[in-house]
Amino acid sequence: MVRINLLPWREQQREERKRQFFIALAITGIVGVFLVFIANKYYELEVDNQNIRNQYLQGQIKIMENNLKDIEDLKKKKSELLSRMKVIQGLQSNRQILARLLDQFVRTLPEGIFYTSLTKTNKKIVIDGMTVSNNRVSQLMRNFEGSPWLANPNLTVISRLNQKDPNDKAAKFTLLIDETEPKDGEAIQ
Repeated sequence: MVRINLLPWREQQREERKRQFFIALAITGIVGVFLVFIANKYYELEVDNQNIRNQYLQGQIKIMENNLKDIEDLKKKKSELLSRMKVIQGLQSNRQILARLLDQFVRTLPEGIFYTSLTKTNKKIVIDGMTVSNNRVSQLMRNFEGSPWLANPNLTVISRLNQKDPNDKAAKFTLLIDETEPKDGEAIQ
């Protein structure tokens, strides 16, 4: 019988397979490391690109915030200008009313009365004056009631100037009047 020793051949084959396995393992490791390196670089580039985009967006947000502040400042200036315009328009309309009131004071003034002072606070007017008789003050109050610009005359004080002479009817008076505006149906004098 012939004896064939197959052990060294198997041993060589085993050594060859081990060597090929380790070579394949090394190549796989190198390829894996290379793939991890490439993936790492790719994601680093993506993160850098995203950071650049974020910086751009933050810059644009700051610009928009500045624009919003400018818009708020402009709105404040607009409201200030509108309030100034309302005040000016009110003064313009009051200018005409004041002239009408002064005209009414002259038109309603009966003979024998003269004014010493006129004071206007809001819609209330205080008249201080002098008269030759109390009947003239009554006539003045009736004239005020007939005026479309004046209403509710109220005599608060009347005092004689010369208490010693009963024939001297000269007196000082204080009269309160409300300012009104004529209704649409009333004629503006």
